Amino acid sequence: MPLETSDFPHEVQVAFFIFGFLEDSWDGMSGTYLGKRWSNLEYLFTVNKVEEPQTILYIMKMWENIIVNHRSQEASQKRKAEERQSASGGKQYTHNVKG
Repeated sequence: MPLETSDFPHEVQVAFFIFGFLEDSWDGMSGTYLGKRWSNLEYLFTVNKVEEPQTILYIMKMWENIIVNHRSQEASQKRKAEERQSASGGKQYTHNVKG
């Protein structure tokens, strides 16, 4: 059974909540996910009246690291699969020719 957000301690719930408001950063040329943009974090901490910003930031950075690594592995697997397919001659087409 997957965990729900409410299963985590309050600090982790706050970290997930604020993390969701941060903008994603992508490399324009390769489409690689680079992580979050942290420029408006202080504002989000103030608006949400975060009492322990260092703890929340630590949790958020750990979560970002997990996400970046996961997306990097997915992109690497996809690239390797495409390389294998192109090395084997690409797509093979069959034609139904009756005559």
